[in-house]
Amino acid sequence: MLKDLSLVKVAPIEDQRDVREGLAVLINGSPGFRCTAAYGTMEQALRSIDSDPPDLVLTDIGLPGMDGVEGIGILKERHPTLPVIALTVYDDDDRIFDALCAGASGYLLKNTPPARLLESLREVASGGAPMSPEVARRVVNLFRQFRPPDRSPSRLTPQETELLRLIVDGHSYKTAAAKLDISTSTVSFHLQNIYNKLQVHSKTEAVAKALRDKLL
Repeated sequence: MLKDLSLVKVAPIEDQRDVREGLAVLINGSPGFRCTAAYGTMEQALRSIDSDPPDLVLTDIGLPGMDGVEGIGILKERHPTLPVIALTVYDDDDRIFDALCAGASGYLLKNTPPARLLESLREVASGGAPMSPEVARRVVNLFRQFRPPDRSPSRLTPQETELLRLIVDGHSYKTAAAKLDISTSTVSFHLQNIYNKLQVHSKTEAVAKALRDKLL
């Protein structure tokens, strides 16, 4: 039998208090679960989690201040074995891929039925990686669309290669710029050159092509 799971929920304060409190009620009212805390910002959650880590974390992506993707990366860096699930309205390729690259153990949309949400929490606790059906289809289609290149891509500069490596590791424009000691506008400039050389049109496609073609 699954032991009680202690869980922290992170969801934005603005217009989301009822949702956050409703999820806490759902979790606390379900056998085998216990919501130990609910926060409106990732900054608040990080301060608490560092001193008393839960069994898993459920977080939104669109948060005030530090966004959920950046927060996931920090959580996984500080607590590598802590499962983190994204629960959000965002279903675009870039956010999905960024969250998974940052270390999310699952990605669920907010229209997930309560029973499926609870099932997903158990799945993550058992080592699984639950995704909403729409998200799973996007992930599968994303990798299906890439084929080995007909010719070798143009050579990337050392700085472009390092930037691509940081993006693959889940860094945002801001954190990549800090690592390379350049501005975010310079990051955007280099990324556009990378897109042109790799013949892709987005950060997600660039990451997928770099992984598939073993460019790093």
